[in-house]
Amino acid sequence: MDKIEQKYLQAVELIKKAILQSQYNAIRLANQEQLKLYFGIGRYISENSRNGFWGTGAVEIISAQLKNDLPGLMGFGVTSLKNMRKFYEAWATIEDKSATAVADLQNTENETIVIRQPELPNFGGFPLSEFMAVPFSHHIRILEKVKDRDERLYYIQITALSHLSKEGVIKAIDNDEFHHRGALPNNFLTTFPDPKSARRAIRAFKDEYLLDFINVEELDADDIEDVDEKVLEKEIVDNIRDFILKFGQDFLFINNQYAVEVKGHTFKVDLLFFNRELNALVAVELKRGPFKTAYLGQLNGYLTVLDDFVRKPHENPAIGLVLCKSADKSIVEYLIKDYNKPMGVATYRTKDEMPEKFRNALPDIEDLKKLL
Repeated sequence: MDKIEQKYLQAVELIKKAILQSQYNAIRLANQEQLKLYFGIGRYISENSRNGFWGTGAVEIISAQLKNDLPGLMGFGVTSLKNMRKFYEAWATIEDKSATAVADLQNTENETIVIRQPELPNFGGFPLSEFMAVPFSHHIRILEKVKDRDERLYYIQITALSHLSKEGVIKAIDNDEFHHRGALPNNFLTTFPDPKSARRAIRAFKDEYLLDFINVEELDADDIEDVDEKVLEKEIVDNIRDFILKFGQDFLFINNQYAVEVKGHTFKVDLLFFNRELNALVAVELKRGPFKTAYLGQLNGYLTVLDDFVRKPHENPAIGLVLCKSADKSIVEYLIKDYNKPMGVATYRTKDEMPEKFRNALPDIEDLKKLL
């Protein structure tokens, strides 16, 4: 370390300058500036360490010298610098090459190298604001556990929209939420006025939901199905914030046992939501056991009542969801096609049905209630 090579000293000075400039800017744009800084440093390290310009152990040497020159500096250890390189390399192929984002690393004839905070990748429709809202540590967890680009963007988006913790991100990935999204058996394509709205509705729901806050012992305490469903409903209502986070973005809870009076009869919807993106009421019918054909007819009737007596003139037709313990997708898709109201059937799992390693990682139900 006494005779550190000139090229490493140059690297240390450049990274120091970039760090100090970024710290100043971070007062205004903390996370965005941090991601830009890490992306720029990641590119610099990638282009110099991958092509052999730097020797073996370069990242270790640079990290040690940074700590020596900037006492108390946090977040620039060897692992962190390598994570910055990983972050850049994951998104390098779609980096914004516009005039405002010319190469942030540039070798000139006199070998002066400039680290400039570049524009981050252009994802072609993916909201950059959501990408920039996700902390770097969350980005790294996603990159480590997910390889597919679209799947990575999905978890980035739900992290930004639902403010997931690192543990929450890992849990969503372990539960494979990406592949459950859009797999809901439904009749949306034939009941929505246009294909674009139908596809938006399909994306809004998953085919399976993990309700890990459900008290399974209470559900199994009585053999009477109606009583069991009341207990299930109570568990969800008591934990409605957690349920909405699992249910999806843009869902607003209206009420449980939502009653509508029609011609002397009372119709009660187990759970009634409103989805802002779909601009529609969403009726959820809870079923303790497996799917039954009669559930579709019951839900179709509820949607008729909601459309005629609850829906506002500017809103889209109400959407229905049967949430039951199990269902044969093929038979649901066969039966549901003949109904004229937009409906789908999803299933749920409780904590006891998760793999043991995931169950052990979950907080106690009482601790979770206190957090909520």
